[in-house]
Amino acid sequence: MGTERNQMSDKMIESTPLITHSSDSGHNNFDRTGNVWSAAAHIITGVIGAGVLSLAWATAQLGWIAGPLCIILFAITTLVSVYLLCDCYRFPHPETGELRNRSFTDAVKLYLGETNKKFCTVLVNESLCGTTIAYVFTTASSVRAILKSNCYHKYGHHARCHYGETLFMVLFGVVQFFMSFIPDLHNMAWVSIVAAIMSFSYSFIGLGLGIAKVIENGTIKGSITGVPTSNAVEKLWLVFQALGDVAFAYPYSVILLEIQDTLKSPPPENQTMKKASMISVLVTTFFYLCCGCFGYAAFGSNTPGNLLTGFGFYEPFWLVDFANACIVVHLVGGYQVLVS
Repeated sequence: MGTERNQMSDKMIESTPLITHSSDSGHNNFDRTGNVWSAAAHIITGVIGAGVLSLAWATAQLGWIAGPLCIILFAITTLVSVYLLCDCYRFPHPETGELRNRSFTDAVKLYLGETNKKFCTVLVNESLCGTTIAYVFTTASSVRAILKSNCYHKYGHHARCHYGETLFMVLFGVVQFFMSFIPDLHNMAWVSIVAAIMSFSYSFIGLGLGIAKVIENGTIKGSITGVPTSNAVEKLWLVFQALGDVAFAYPYSVILLEIQDTLKSPPPENQTMKKASMISVLVTTFFYLCCGCFGYAAFGSNTPGNLLTGFGFYEPFWLVDFANACIVVHLVGGYQVLVS
């Protein structure tokens, strides 16, 4: 049976018209040494982002029931979709197939054809472009927040502390230019590990400050329906914005196969990737729920768009500074994971 199955697989590969366009050819000159933990680090670096700090605002718009429920539902949706995509790495068999799909668009081309691949390429590049632009702006905002935090600490919380962001955007671009000389994702495990540590650091800080604020208030703020508005249209608009924030915080489909291509085998890459995805989604969901819920509980209807750069917290200023510095370091690495 095993011989017949292998012969059948060989025939399928030989008869596949797209085999001559495979991205696997010419790319076997590196060693795939990744494992569950390096893959999880890549995923967490690409997923958590500074978006975790905006989930308190999203929870505030949705309320105590719909907010946490949406976070959980998006986590389940993400996990189901990536489990399906993990089996698309090898063809024709998800574990023994000889043909590798090294990117999302390669998989689309092989399974759905050239036309769909072109359409998908446009959407993928648009998504990556939007995400990387958000990384640039968020990094500049975090650097500015450090300066403002020091200014507020020195002159008071009502001082006029204004700083531009253009210079910091340019500096971020310069750093990324030099970082881009790292050959590819196979050589970036250390970058993702550092970035993942940074993401845990500022997530824990945001969570800790939220818990401290709830204890200081002596009450849990918020309501079942979320932030009140003057009319239904405004509420609907804010709800859609919140859903967009939650949706933006999760998916990593466009970089999943690139991460899977770094994994060693055996065990089969799809099994390792599924384990890494499960670990990563559970970890990120835990932080998302904690930061979102405790941030909303601390500030209620006045929850800022970002717990750290929106100055929901002023003190201890050095801890806010450190958290924003962690965001900067994380996004420097996260940018490279997305574009490599």
